[in-house]
Amino acid sequence: MRDGRAMIAAMAPRLDPRSWRFVLVSPDTAPQLLGAAIGTFREDEGVTAIVPTAVAEELGIEGPDFARITLMVHSDLEGVGLTAAVSGALAETGIACNMVAAYHHDHAFVPTGDADEALNVLRNLAASWK
Repeated sequence: MRDGRAMIAAMAPRLDPRSWRFVLVSPDTAPQLLGAAIGTFREDEGVTAIVPTAVAEELGIEGPDFARITLMVHSDLEGVGLTAAVSGALAETGIACNMVAAYHHDHAFVPTGDADEALNVLRNLAASWK
């Protein structure tokens, strides 16, 4: 789906019960982190992996924990407006948001303590565009 308005209305946000941590991969942690990662990104400074909090803790890697909210609409990678609407609605309520786009869905990572409020914000956003 490419139409922004339709994507927002149909996003059907779903909260993942697990918590996630963004971590920097090092040579000694690469096998465990990359094997458990749901996403990675290579930057000039290194490789970031998004891994279950439990995996990061087992390796002694500190950091904030995030809840993942998956937007269940099959969004088009060339669609316009969904990311802006989601991040904007969350920003208006003071909730930090890290968006990750994958082939079928977009995912909003929010601080775990804000997960329920963020889910409600996104449900209300979708309902307001129907």
